[in-house]
Amino acid sequence: MKRKFTFYKKNIIKTLEAQPHRLFKTKELAQLLKIAPAEYSELRTATRRLADENLISKYKSNRFRALKPSSVLEGKIEVKAQGFAFLLMPEGEEDIFIGPGNIGLALDGDLVKVQLFASAKGRRKEGRVVKVVERQRRYIVGLLKQGKHYYYLVPDDPKIKRDIFVHESDLNGAKEGQKVAVEIDYWEDEWMNPEGHVSTVLGYPGDVGVDVLSVVTAFNLPLTFPKKVEHEAAKRTADIPQEVINSRLDLRDQMCFTIDPPDAKDFDDAVSLEHLDSGNWQLGVHIADVSYYVKQGDTVDTEARERGTSVYLVDRVIPMLPEHLSNTLCSLQPLKDRLAYSCIMEVTPAGDVISYKIMETVIRSKRRFTYQEVQKFWDNKKDIEPEFIEPLNAMATLSRTLRHNRFRHGSLRFETPEAQVILDKKGVPVEIKRRESLASMQMIEEFMLLANQTVTEYIESLKTEYGTPPFVYRNHDKPDSKKMGEFIEFLGAIGVEHKLGGRMTSSKLSRFMNSIAGSDKENIIQSILLRSLMKARYETMNIGHFGLAFKRYTHFTSPIRRYPDLEVHRTLKNYMRHGWTEEKREALTKRIEDSCDQSNERELVALSAERASIKMKKVEYMQAHLGDEFDGIISGVVHFGLFVELTDFLVEGLVHISDLHDDIYEYDDKSYTLHGTTTGVKFRLGDNIRVKVVRADPHESVIDLLLIDGYKKKRVNKDKTNKKRKKNNKNRSKNHLKKKG
Repeated sequence: MKRKFTFYKKNIIKTLEAQPHRLFKTKELAQLLKIAPAEYSELRTATRRLADENLISKYKSNRFRALKPSSVLEGKIEVKAQGFAFLLMPEGEEDIFIGPGNIGLALDGDLVKVQLFASAKGRRKEGRVVKVVERQRRYIVGLLKQGKHYYYLVPDDPKIKRDIFVHESDLNGAKEGQKVAVEIDYWEDEWMNPEGHVSTVLGYPGDVGVDVLSVVTAFNLPLTFPKKVEHEAAKRTADIPQEVINSRLDLRDQMCFTIDPPDAKDFDDAVSLEHLDSGNWQLGVHIADVSYYVKQGDTVDTEARERGTSVYLVDRVIPMLPEHLSNTLCSLQPLKDRLAYSCIMEVTPAGDVISYKIMETVIRSKRRFTYQEVQKFWDNKKDIEPEFIEPLNAMATLSRTLRHNRFRHGSLRFETPEAQVILDKKGVPVEIKRRESLASMQMIEEFMLLANQTVTEYIESLKTEYGTPPFVYRNHDKPDSKKMGEFIEFLGAIGVEHKLGGRMTSSKLSRFMNSIAGSDKENIIQSILLRSLMKARYETMNIGHFGLAFKRYTHFTSPIRRYPDLEVHRTLKNYMRHGWTEEKREALTKRIEDSCDQSNERELVALSAERASIKMKKVEYMQAHLGDEFDGIISGVVHFGLFVELTDFLVEGLVHISDLHDDIYEYDDKSYTLHGTTTGVKFRLGDNIRVKVVRADPHESVIDLLLIDGYKKKRVNKDKTNKKRKKNNKNRSKNHLKKKG
């Protein structure tokens, strides 16, 4: 069984720290850790990686020793809107708390050095920022205002607590009341405000598109491609040389088609399904062969790697590749010859893959379907061409089997409702509705998951005495025991029964999630569980995917919009054409690791930008509902109030504790409650309450709510009545038994 990097990390460091003054060679560590010869190369790679990450010390002749304890740590800082911050530590380690007065000159996301304070045993470590190593954000976006003697920027981001002074000579044409992007020029004293200049004038807050443009600028997202990238991409043509077609498996006559959202333009996957004489199925997952057009290290590739991913904002897509490639040459358009990289699997009716081949192909999609079209066909609400009836029905049957198997083996089922904001032509939100989860979508998801798994099975088959070759894995580590302990405490606090004690496994969590399916607390429990799990990451050493309950997993199916998938395609082709040797491991690992790190970072930026753009439009939509009352569920309990999700719109707002006038409330972070010291009123995570919308500011992305008077008290009094009734019933039962006795 392949040992995981987390195993190496834990045990190498533990072994070195047991003898902190001794230098060890890798072979000595292998003997102490009882590493099998076949896994020695993995140990060596892990040891070098730990040294590169400054987790252990490396000396001449490849000897290693434990690090000397340091009171100064370096990492990224995450500032909270409440004013405090955390130094983010590696997964599995507790983040370092930084109080509001110890953040210094750091802004959210900056790379900083933090001096640790002496800490009491058993308490969270704390520290203060002593140096900003590198600024994360180039621009600060906000509203320009004019004071008596100066102009200043009020940042949109609530995590930035300082206004930025702007001298009149640095306005660059900006006017008071406009949204602008400012770059900081001078800030050397934490007791003084930073000074900067206006870099970009975005427009007045009410102008069309300015709100989303503010998000784009704040996250430093590129709206256009450099001219040299566009020029280079334009050189690629749709003509496929005959020698290229001859070198590939020609599947142009095969019945394959794409199924995508209605507004999709980049079709990067097509599917096919054929019945074999053996009774099995041949499932084809055909992926756009982006690596044919985008060569490693060229101008287009460098730009794509820098972007890392396409970003899907509420009103636009910021693509990873120029449109000529993403929407035309690489897109698997119907009735056009296209180059693909295909994973063709023989699957039994029971859903088991018994053989497969991964090949460069040329295909010709026979039709472009939308998810809604396929769903309407299955629901007998739409007729389609006869030649597609059998394959679509067979695909439905097979996908149901695959989905059933996946959940039976422990894959976690997360079906939290997701909001879709509908905009008019001017970008004004006119509707918020729940995003559909159709069986047609689930079918494509199952086929992509199966292809991704199968590709990693191929990589595993390349394992030699030197180990498995370097590769891009999509890892999801098992949850941290402390976080899961807190999750179990939360379940106890809200009165939910479970059997989650002992070692946590995907299967155990999956059974629990099935047990609460359909309950009124399902969504809030899913939300808290998601916060308790690790984040999925791209890494070169496989540790498996906990959430999917897969032993190994990668991303192979979306190279038009995700750079790791493009890296996977290149790596697969390289191994298939040239094989691999131990001599190549170090260079390959370094290149792929750098690519993974970049992709992980860009993925987080994209996710944050997408959420920010959607939240902004949600808040704008709620401006039309000021004064209206709604039912909601308490989605967060903090010391300064209650976050409430409005059931109708999946929009979250805040009931501030200062607006709870009827009592003095105490916050219990273990039970996620605010407790009234006099009335006994309790506000718990997951409680249903009714609120009124009193403020909606899209520029600050804030919605303020007020609790409807008496709503919660009535429920509490009802609870007390029920408890009293239960007590009386219990006493009556005892008296009845005494009489019978």
